[in-house]
Amino acid sequence: MQHWLKPLAIATLLSAGVACESGRHSSSGFRLPADGDVERGKAAFVALECHNCHEVSGVDLPRPAAQPMVPVVLGGEVIKEPSDGYLVTSVIYPSYRLARYPKNQITSGGKSRMPHYAEKMTVQQLVDIVAFLQSRYTVRPMPTRYAYH
Repeated sequence: MQHWLKPLAIATLLSAGVACESGRHSSSGFRLPADGDVERGKAAFVALECHNCHEVSGVDLPRPAAQPMVPVVLGGEVIKEPSDGYLVTSVIYPSYRLARYPKNQITSGGKSRMPHYAEKMTVQQLVDIVAFLQSRYTVRPMPTRYAYH
């Protein structure tokens, strides 16, 4: 009777692993077209006036003008590269997951101060903006003293 327990345990673990990766809200299958263009993304970022609220690390853009200032700087050194799905969600549904800043600086009435862009941009602009932002992130290597061997 025990001979079937091991395959059952393996099948249970595999199905649990697949269940964690699937579903409507899973980012595992999310992919943007590969034709995102960094320069077009920068131009769209300015044309849609994203620079009025956000600075982008290492990019010379007009200074943010929003008052009160929005402390969310995009790009720079990170420990994990943001996924395309995370960036897309942040643009078209900014209240979904608020950035870790003092809530009174980034919210109004409990929601993100950032407008929803789902009806204000084309899909190509979104793809290009994500390519532009992705180009501004640098993954910081983990210090060797913390690395697992």
